[in-house]
Amino acid sequence: LWPVLSDPQEAPDPSFFRHGPRQTVLLSILPSKEFATSRKGMLLLAEVVLSFVSFVCFTASAAAAFVTVPLLEFLAALFLLFAYSTKFNERFKSFRWPLMDFMRCVTASIIYFIVSIVAVSRYWDGSSKAAGIFGFCATIVFALDFYLIFNELATFLKEGGQTEAEAERQRDDFSDSDSD
Repeated sequence: LWPVLSDPQEAPDPSFFRHGPRQTVLLSILPSKEFATSRKGMLLLAEVVLSFVSFVCFTASAAAAFVTVPLLEFLAALFLLFAYSTKFNERFKSFRWPLMDFMRCVTASIIYFIVSIVAVSRYWDGSSKAAGIFGFCATIVFALDFYLIFNELATFLKEGGQTEAEAERQRDDFSDSDSD
């Protein structure tokens, strides 16, 4: 961690201590500003926050048996936030990231909805009610996420499984051949 000094009389650069290895490690873990302000980034951040708050509320409530649902969804959303923000998903092209994300969001929204209904209707303590309310909010966010993923997948499949750049190039090639 300390800089290697070539001359013992030379003082270390003070910027090393302000912007040393700790800050670079922290910055590599946090999502980039570009991704965090994108639609997918904001949805994943909302999923992480709502799942964590719901997890804390379920932990403190009489409905603690449901603590597994928000914990697993928190960890899955946190992993995908990390994977998408660091472009980890681009290293594994054969892995079906959009499909996995779609299935995660569908199952999370269904399970959150069921667990939230049970927490609000069966338990009378305030923590269970709060966990249910945050669970309903998480249900909406996960449902919105899977709706948007579904629209992207449907558009992708309608274009024959091509990316937008490939489809645009093909349209340009087709229009050039028509003008001849």
